[in-house]
Formats: sequence, structure tokens, C-alpha cells
Amino acid sequence: MTRFALMTAVLAGPSAAEDWSVMDGAEIRAALEGRTLQYANAWQEFRTSGRTLYNAGQDSWGYWRVQEDQYCSQWPPSDLWACYAMDRRGDVLRFVGERDDITEAVYAD
Repeated sequence: MTRFALMTAVLAGPSAAEDWSVMDGAEIRAALEGRTLQYANAWQEFRTSGRTLYNAGQDSWGYWRVQEDQYCSQWPPSDLWACYAMDRRGDVLRFVGERDDITEAVYAD
């Protein structure tokens, strides 16, 4: 598991899933680039340079990019990239992993 914040979101039912809009690559880049997100117990900056700073009590520097229609991150010393589909509902962003693990965030800036 990556250092990326993991917070399981429980949906109220099928109708709750319909409120989310699937984001494409351009929407993901526009939503993240130069922004800071607040998770349940952490925050993360997405720099335009492709660097990202994640803090859940201490700083952790990594890299981020948009690949096809997914947000991807890499956390050294690992050279592996983890990718997530993204959805949006208003100001709430949702990262969806390949095993349907879900992390939600709102803008902190």
C-alpha cells in the first residue's frame, strides 16, 4: 500500500454512486495542478512541476502525473507508480484504486 491517504468511503446505496461524475485526464490535471487537498487526517499539495507533498504528521515527498484518465503517484524510494481513477461531486474529489479502495478529499486552499 502506498503512503497515499486511504480512507474508505461507505456509500449510502446505488443512488449515491450516481451523484459522482467520472473525471477524464484533462479534468484531473485541472483539479489537482497547483492545488492542496485535505483528507480526513492529512493534506497533499500537487505542484505544477510534478512533485507532490503529502503530510499526515510529517512531510513525504513524491511525484504525481496524469496518465490517460487516471491520477498516478510515486513515493520514493519505490519506483512503482500507483494509479487511481477519479470522480467528482461538487467540491469533493474521490480517488478510486484498482481494488475499489476509495479516498475522498476536499480543497484546502
